[in-house]
Amino acid sequence: MDKTEVQQPVKQTKQGRRAERRLENQRREQERRRAAKQRRLLTISGIVLVAVVVIGYGLFAILNANGVINKNASTGTANSPSSAYTSDSVAPVVDNIACETNEQTIYHIHAHISIYINGQQQALPANIGINDQKGCYYWLHTHDTTGVIHIESPQQVTYTLGNFFHIWGQQFSQLQYPIELDQTSDWQVYLNGKPYKGDFNKIPLNAHSLITMAYNSPNAPIDTVYNWNGL
Repeated sequence: MDKTEVQQPVKQTKQGRRAERRLENQRREQERRRAAKQRRLLTISGIVLVAVVVIGYGLFAILNANGVINKNASTGTANSPSSAYTSDSVAPVVDNIACETNEQTIYHIHAHISIYINGQQQALPANIGINDQKGCYYWLHTHDTTGVIHIESPQQVTYTLGNFFHIWGQQFSQLQYPIELDQTSDWQVYLNGKPYKGDFNKIPLNAHSLITMAYNSPNAPIDTVYNWNGL
């Protein structure tokens, strides 16, 4: 009887240890599974993030190439990305300025320029910026020889005199483009009757701007008024 009473505690201790080992093994298995699940989630999250970045970059590149992003821009300057709206251009784009089959009316203003070279006034040719072969209009163009520059753009952008000269010299040089315009020295330039200092290519083409340019023409008259006839 005494022997039975002595052996009983030993039996219970072995069972307790086995139970503890089972619980410990279960706990370790649960931790292993939990860690494996976390690794899977991190891997999936990383793949999803990379996919989102790649897809987003691809969409941006496609939209930007097609001019969709920049079509929504309302202001900017002619050489900035915000004004690049060239998806419908049927002729070479100049300074982010397209040549489209329809004249634009969203932003429609006019400026005037008088050019004197060696004492003689040079008439601004008609149809600068109008490509008859392609049937398209650049947003900066002329219709006649009055010196009026038409700015007709799908968005409000501050274009410059240099933008107009680039269109003239690069795409319509056959229309009596003066080579003197390729240099900025030896010119006397006036904006709205006042002397303009600096690069004349940076002159903004605002509504009813009056620009007078004189090359080797000290007695050239300076424009201070012009009859716009409702333009």
